[in-house]
Amino acid sequence: MSEKDSSKQGQINIELDEKVAEGTYSNLAIINHSVSEFVVDFISMMPGNPKAKVKSRIILTPQHAKRFLKALNDNVKRFENAHGEIKDYEQPPIPLNFGPTGEA
Repeated sequence: MSEKDSSKQGQINIELDEKVAEGTYSNLAIINHSVSEFVVDFISMMPGNPKAKVKSRIILTPQHAKRFLKALNDNVKRFENAHGEIKDYEQPPIPLNFGPTGEA
């Protein structure tokens, strides 16, 4: 096996298409679990709208959920080291109240 071939071992070729690369905005996540999986629903709540849709659902094994938690924690620490502490404001009750709704 050549050096070039051995350097590629253990690497993953990840493809990111344009639609997925745009991302999906979420300002609420709901997490449920069973013995065999964690289910994370990412939701977008809009001002004045009491109805919200799940925009994305991610299902993880317990082992991957724990790895994700560690990776997210590590990234938050690096972000705070570079940009300062992220303030954790008291969370409003659900459903969220964004204030009065506009009328046309």
